[in-house]
Amino acid sequence: MEGGSPQYNPRSVEEVFRDFKGRRAGMIKALTTDVEEFYQQCDPEKENLCLYGFPNEQWEVNLPAEEVPPELPEPALGINFARDGMQEKDWLSLVAFHSDAWLLSVAFYFGARFGFDKTDRKRLFNMINELPTIFEVVTGAAKKQVKEKSSVSNHSSNKSKSNSKMQRVSEPQGKFSKASQAKDEDEGMDEEEEDEHGETLCGACGENYASDEFWICCDICEKWFHGKCVKITPARAEHIKQYKCPSCSNKRVRP
Repeated sequence: MEGGSPQYNPRSVEEVFRDFKGRRAGMIKALTTDVEEFYQQCDPEKENLCLYGFPNEQWEVNLPAEEVPPELPEPALGINFARDGMQEKDWLSLVAFHSDAWLLSVAFYFGARFGFDKTDRKRLFNMINELPTIFEVVTGAAKKQVKEKSSVSNHSSNKSKSNSKMQRVSEPQGKFSKASQAKDEDEGMDEEEEDEHGETLCGACGENYASDEFWICCDICEKWFHGKCVKITPARAEHIKQYKCPSCSNKRVRP
């Protein structure tokens, strides 16, 4: 199998990273642009199947290696068996994060095989960590992270929330990280943005923004609310993956 033969052995950090990027690109291709073909190949009626990514940015659905232990670590076995047991997007997400785990195992397999020291391993990890994971690309989380990085870059002194919708409104970019494309901002724009943010009204009580109050944004209608108006505290907000305001929650319930 290509990439698994003894002739192909990346020996430097740069070579392993290049190998990682090629395999990653192939697997992303299978789960995005070639998803229909990938879906068809993962027939649950077949035996244990794996998704392989190759250094030349190609992918393949195939049986696991016959030799034990294999030349390279094996991807997740039997991805095809779960295909019809869940929604397609959930199944693709499942395959995506197993693929992320496989890519890391392959990269550090090479690192172990060729004696990477602590410095090399750390450098390799940092290079890998600069790229979005396959899971983030497949689910769209990578685009959201780009926006969030922009929103917190000028506010490193403030405590960062894991999600832009949970930032306090004392951080002006919190509102704009969802409403517009992320862009480079300098300190001279902060005052202008704060003026615009002051015009934001609470979707529940209609009152203006206040810098000392916690606000939260609905992921469905993108309206902002005082935390106290919708009974959400900052602590509770940290555990909410997708916030729906009372109005949007009611709409989802109706037939």
